[in-house]
Amino acid sequence: MPPPDPSVTRISGPWRHLDVHANGIRFHVVEAHQDGDDQPATDRPLVILLHGFGSFWWSWRHQLRGLTGARVVAVDLRGYGASDKPPRGYDGWTLAGDTGGLIRALGHTSATLVGHADGGLVCWATSVLHPRLVRAIALVSSPHPSALRRAALTRRDQGRALLPSLLAYQVPMWPERALTRHDADDLETVVRRRASGKWQASEDFAETITHLRRAIQIPGAAHCALEYQRWAVRSQLRGEGRRFMKQMNRPLGIPMLHMRGEADPYVLSAPVERTQRYAPHGRFVSLAAAGHYGHEEAPEQVNDHLMRFLAANPPVR
Repeated sequence: MPPPDPSVTRISGPWRHLDVHANGIRFHVVEAHQDGDDQPATDRPLVILLHGFGSFWWSWRHQLRGLTGARVVAVDLRGYGASDKPPRGYDGWTLAGDTGGLIRALGHTSATLVGHADGGLVCWATSVLHPRLVRAIALVSSPHPSALRRAALTRRDQGRALLPSLLAYQVPMWPERALTRHDADDLETVVRRRASGKWQASEDFAETITHLRRAIQIPGAAHCALEYQRWAVRSQLRGEGRRFMKQMNRPLGIPMLHMRGEADPYVLSAPVERTQRYAPHGRFVSLAAAGHYGHEEAPEQVNDHLMRFLAANPPVR
């Protein structure tokens, strides 16, 4: 059976699909449709949604439907879904440049960034490296990278949750095969290990897993997804990683909201608590009965928190 075409990620719904060129590559962007809003898109404040490992824009379907009063777009990150899959560029600087380029390419001077897991790292990096472009950041299970690194290295529970998969992904070639064989069974296993039982039993989960398994088998997608994980580990042994972490090691000067599922077995509470050192004025909330994928498992809670956050910190037009 031939591998799926990137077009499988162009799922229909109350949104439109765009191809946007930024930072030297083409991104697949999905923009929410706003009923009854005749304003030009660039007249509305911009909110960009950035997904996590093994996913694509679809993970933000509930936010595309539920967030109002702004121009809300979800992106297939570099290497994922229907976006380009270049062999390089999975480091923090380039990923921040991608987001900064997207803000400008979409016709805006700033945006609020919302990210889950790896997408949250992109939010942190962009807010530090391109501060004039970022009005505020909101995160789902994505503590400050310095806080997560320290917790993984000093706390046995967080280390056991995070490090085995990260280290296993450092081997060349084999992880790509493992992730995509048998119709991407391993990806479903990863998601199930980190999700709540309630979500796993739902039709929403079944539909999502079908889309994820198909999208990760797009040629190049698995390799690119793993390159994020590889850079996160290998850079720590190189000068570039130390320089990046040194740049990140500063207080955040913009509004921040962090949401973590109370039942998240992958990102525990310790790194979130440590994140308060980097965002002393940030808002930290727990999502009842949710696991690692809070924006999908508890969308009403997340949308409510995001709407209040956006109202309190409106993006600059």
